[in-house]
Amino acid sequence: MNFLAHARLSFNNEAVLVGNMVSDFVKGSKQFEFPPQIQAGIQLHRRIDTFTDEHPATIAAKQIFRREYRLYSGAFMDVVYDYFLANDAGEFSRESLSDFSRNTYRALDRYADLLPPSFQRMFYYMKQQNWLYNYREQRGLFNSFAGLVRRAKYLTDSGPAEQLFTAHMELLQEQYRLFWKELKPYAEQQFIELLKKTE
Repeated sequence: MNFLAHARLSFNNEAVLVGNMVSDFVKGSKQFEFPPQIQAGIQLHRRIDTFTDEHPATIAAKQIFRREYRLYSGAFMDVVYDYFLANDAGEFSRESLSDFSRNTYRALDRYADLLPPSFQRMFYYMKQQNWLYNYREQRGLFNSFAGLVRRAKYLTDSGPAEQLFTAHMELLQEQYRLFWKELKPYAEQQFIELLKKTE
C-alpha cells in the first residue's frame, strides 16, 4: 500500500502514524532507536506490506502492469490502491479526505525531529503538492505514476501505465474492493496487538 493507506491504517494514533509513514526509510536495527509506539508503526507498516503482496487480489491486479513494468508492477498497484481508497465513499468524502490529509501533515510535523532525513526531503513535496488529497484525482494518480518512473532505474515512460489503468479501471477497482475489506480488519488486529506490546 502507498502513503494514504498507511496513514488511514494508523487508526488515529499519531506515534503509530509516524512509524507507519517512515518505515520504508528506516533500515535494519535503526527501528529500535525510535520510541516504542513508533516502532509499532514501523512493524505495522511491514505487516501491511506483506499482507498486500500476498493477497490474491493484488497478485491478480499486478498482472495488468507486469508485462510493461515487471518487478515494478507492485509499486504501480500501491498507487492505484490509494486512488481507489481516496475515492472510496465508505472511507472518505471529498471534505473528510481534505481534513484527513491536513491532519496527517500536522501530526507528522509535530514529530519533525524524529523523521529520517530522507523522509523529510520527500515529505516537503508531499505537503506542498498535497499528495494525500490528490490521490483522489486521476491527474494526481498519473503524476504519481510519473514520479515512480523518475525514481526507478530502468523505467522511462509512465504513459503505458496510464493507458493500462484507463483500460482496466473497473477490474482494478473490483480487486481493490476485495482486498480492502480484508486488509482493514487485519491491520486493525495487528495495530491492537502491536500496541499491547508497548504497554
